[in-house]
Amino acid sequence: MHAKSSRRLTITQGSIFKNLLLFSLPLMLSNVLQVLFNMSDVAVVGRWGSDGALGSVGSTTTYVALFTGLLIGLGAGVNAVVAQRIGAGDDEGTSKVSHTGFIVSLIFGVIVAALAMGLARPVLILMGTKEQFLDGALLYIYIYFTGAPGTAVYNYGNGVFSADGDTKKPLIFLSAAGITNVLLNLFFVIVCNLSVAGVAIASSISQWLSCVLIVIALVKSSRPYRLSARLLKIDKRIAERLLVIGLPAGIQNAIFQIANLFIQAGVNSFDPTVVEGNSAAVNADTLVFELMAAFYTGCTSFIGQNFGAGDRDRILKSYFVALFYSAAAGLVFGLLIFACGDAFLSIFTTSPEVVEAGKLRLEILCFSYAISAFMDNTIAAARGLNKTVVPTIMVILGSCVFRVLWVFFVFPVEGTTTLLYLLYPVSWAITAAAEIIYFVFAYKKAVRVLTPAAPETTG
Repeated sequence: MHAKSSRRLTITQGSIFKNLLLFSLPLMLSNVLQVLFNMSDVAVVGRWGSDGALGSVGSTTTYVALFTGLLIGLGAGVNAVVAQRIGAGDDEGTSKVSHTGFIVSLIFGVIVAALAMGLARPVLILMGTKEQFLDGALLYIYIYFTGAPGTAVYNYGNGVFSADGDTKKPLIFLSAAGITNVLLNLFFVIVCNLSVAGVAIASSISQWLSCVLIVIALVKSSRPYRLSARLLKIDKRIAERLLVIGLPAGIQNAIFQIANLFIQAGVNSFDPTVVEGNSAAVNADTLVFELMAAFYTGCTSFIGQNFGAGDRDRILKSYFVALFYSAAAGLVFGLLIFACGDAFLSIFTTSPEVVEAGKLRLEILCFSYAISAFMDNTIAAARGLNKTVVPTIMVILGSCVFRVLWVFFVFPVEGTTTLLYLLYPVSWAITAAAEIIYFVFAYKKAVRVLTPAAPETTG
């Protein structure tokens, strides 16, 4: 028992600077592997798939991210609530959150899968997806989202373990699933010649593998959140709390992608080479954002546990340390990808023209990722304090409404890719400013009423 406990980082004691980094490093690797599900799909079909396969799979990137963002958001809600209960020393409450979270996540995954499949055709058509890519894109979506319930349960389990300071188990399970995904991609595309369908099947299988592995670990765990069949029932009050925190987090993720659907429509107004170049370059965004997201999870977990424990000083320190790490990660990895732009883009295509088109996006985004940390880390911090509604509204206005207005009124002024891609850093800066102002007020209110029972309130 003692040996198992020693492998978990102490969130409410010790050096935040050291422990948050150690907490986040396995998550960074875990998030990157999760990104590889879709990224390896794009890479394999781009190099060995049929004509137009890269455009087909690449055209779904934003759409897939929209719905998986909902699943990840619910996992973030589980993470926040479990962290608060562990910090307060409430074993019974931790168990109830775990069992309720499992059932809610599984049901939510089925609902998301049905929505993703049902809305695929009208949304892709609305985005202006080119005719030669449409059928392949639909096929990919229909198969890929059969794995959505598995993804939902994996993210729930990831949220539970991360809330307790254990980020290694999710990394191990996702490593196994990621390796499986890449091997199956190569087998289905090169050996079976299944192209788009092959990479989608591989991703679905891998998602279910990660789900099964993390559930087994939860069943075998000796911690209060251990899964037991006889305790599987929904606590309505806890389910409401998970949805109150998790749904806004998921909606925040989805909102970015809804706005990106309009951006994709702008990209689709260019020739197919630009569309495929954007499909290749957008993988840099996904990769860097997931690396940075590890620190956001750390921010929520550290603030959530210290909020539950009633330690106001460590709440603020956790925010600033996570902000430093996430902004530094955005800057460093962005510059690295820019410096290796040709090599990076060549992973996804053999066409020099597509590589050049992809570099148009990298030239703007690689220097801007650090700005997004000020927005996303502040949102994560507010989530740790149970504040989700107001930050979500701010994201809707700053990163959805603003971007749509940009696409319709600013982008047409010159109609260049540069002007289209500039909307990212501008919207991040505007939204970050509003989120930081709100967090200052939320923190001051929290410390005024801070008691061990404070996490029972919502905002």
